[in-house]
Amino acid sequence: VQLQASGGGLVQPGGSLRLSCAASGFTFSTYSMCWLRQAPGKGREYVSGINVGGFSKTYADSVKGRFTISRDNVKNTLYLQMNSLKSEDTAVYYCARNIGGSCVPRGQETQVTVSS
Repeated sequence: VQLQASGGGLVQPGGSLRLSCAASGFTFSTYSMCWLRQAPGKGREYVSGINVGGFSKTYADSVKGRFTISRDNVKNTLYLQMNSLKSEDTAVYYCARNIGGSCVPRGQETQVTVSS
């Protein structure tokens, strides 16, 4: 099982980034998926989740209305479109499978830094 997140970087407040997560080693289309993040000095937190078909999505209150999760079950890829970024969005972002109701990250994360 491998989940490789990419697309992070340095962006100014108010800017946008699109994260991608390439999945391999399992049947992607049969798992609900999640994005998690961990800010410096803080614990890991839930950001967003999507069901297998892509029509049911959930968001943390802190990102609702700014972030959009999506998936492509043909390309085995999970996405997170992040708009109106704030300094408090600065974190390491993880892609995770939903296993029994828990988001289990695996593989490479991506760093997002929001700063002027």
